[in-house]
Amino acid sequence: MHFSAVSAHTAAAWRHIVPAATVVHNGIDTRRWQPGPGGDDLVWSGRIVPEKGAHLAIEAAEQSGRGLRIAGPVGDTKYFEACVRPRLSRTITYEGHLHQPDLCKLVGSSAAAVVTPCWDEPYGLVVAEALACGTPVCGFARGALPEIITPACGRLVPPGDSAALAKAVEPTISLFRGEARRHAETFCSMDVMTRSYESFYRSVSA
Repeated sequence: MHFSAVSAHTAAAWRHIVPAATVVHNGIDTRRWQPGPGGDDLVWSGRIVPEKGAHLAIEAAEQSGRGLRIAGPVGDTKYFEACVRPRLSRTITYEGHLHQPDLCKLVGSSAAAVVTPCWDEPYGLVVAEALACGTPVCGFARGALPEIITPACGRLVPPGDSAALAKAVEPTISLFRGEARRHAETFCSMDVMTRSYESFYRSVSA
């Protein structure tokens, strides 16, 4: 049998059962996720559940002095009502569960994307989506995020440290948005994933 994994982190996590797995990173359709002009506010997107850490993104935004726009489905109502809704304000807003074109517009019109996993993300599609929109990423160095984010398109800080994340906001915003888009095209696009899978299938079929 032959196995593939969406990241080196995931491959390592399963190594006690699967000794060898070919890494094929997830890809997104960069034709649907198009670059935007940027803006002043930060953005956080994803399922609103404790393990995604939206509350830590709010803390970082408040400490940085930047606004934050939150988008995604509420997967845990108790968490949302206890940890997110009470902190919404004029500058910290919940935009709802958006359709893809609207989410693309939101992410592309943001200064930076904040990614705050409280667990080891196997990959992190929101990172790829942000980069495709030309939006640099600041986040926690956890799970597969260090595999995706380079110094040219983002900044990573120790997991759970919202103060460090706040300090990373301005250096992240100063990064060239074109480099974020370039990295999405060359590393985490659907075309790159397809070519990697084709190579994988050829190798196991030989």
